[in-house]
Amino acid sequence: MGTRGKLVEIDDLTKRFGPITAVDGISLAVERGELLGFLGPNGAGKSTTMKIVTGYLPPSAGRVTVCGFDVVEQPIEVKRRIGYLPEGAPAYGDMTPLGLLAFVADIRGLGGGVRRERLDEVIERLALGTVLRQPIETLSKGFKRRVGLAQAILMDPDVLILDEPTDGLDPNQKHEVRALLRDMAPGKAIVVSTHILEEVEAVCTRAVIIANGRIVADETPQALKARSALHNAVGLTLAAEAVARARALIEALPGIAGVETLNRVDGVAELRVLSAGGADILAPVREAVTGAGLAPGEIYVERGELDDVFRALTQRA
Repeated sequence: MGTRGKLVEIDDLTKRFGPITAVDGISLAVERGELLGFLGPNGAGKSTTMKIVTGYLPPSAGRVTVCGFDVVEQPIEVKRRIGYLPEGAPAYGDMTPLGLLAFVADIRGLGGGVRRERLDEVIERLALGTVLRQPIETLSKGFKRRVGLAQAILMDPDVLILDEPTDGLDPNQKHEVRALLRDMAPGKAIVVSTHILEEVEAVCTRAVIIANGRIVADETPQALKARSALHNAVGLTLAAEAVARARALIEALPGIAGVETLNRVDGVAELRVLSAGGADILAPVREAVTGAGLAPGEIYVERGELDDVFRALTQRA
């Protein structure tokens, strides 16, 4: 399995393009078994960071190592251990998927029975059998993405760097690729750059958010969601004429950050009760309203939204 522990280490990484600082002193490490979601708004520095890790761009300052090898001083050793899917999945359009995979196998020095085994496996896992001999330029965006992912995993690398891996895929294909990533994750360090926050929740064990070239959060997706003002909020519906009394009862409870009236339709009102510090307030809220004879038509707990947290973190950075 190669190096254990930290497979990618980024130390005070900086990248400047003239007067523009695209990456501003980023430090992080990714261990084997981690599936890291790398998030940020457009222009935050995500793709630039990934291009430096893969050796495509040199850093202006700082150091990056992959499996213990320095990306500047030992670039060939680094590239032997990385599978990379760049943004847009560029490929030779006049090649077929089979031709491209064979070409990658050649330049990577993959031969013998292992070559056939790996080719067969990635073709099957990415469901490329029906388009193997079709020019890549004629393929749909989704198939082009799958061909790009196939070449990235062909060598069964220790480290996978994937820029928008499910871009252009339909819901079924996204599900299949996410299942593939989860299946591979225990033996690798996988970094996924994505704009799709549901993807982070679905597959990632860790989320790093950057804005203006700097890290603004580094937590599990669940911990990030818990930062939302809506985390553990309680929603309930009840008769519109009972709103004032219900609000007074609920606002008097400990651990309540506020009560919002969301709408009133056909004599029914919907309330949202915000939790102070994300504490569990469902039981006291239910007891307060039912004990007063104000039986709610519906009562439920909200868990917060990752996109709320993402916006808050990146807009104030």
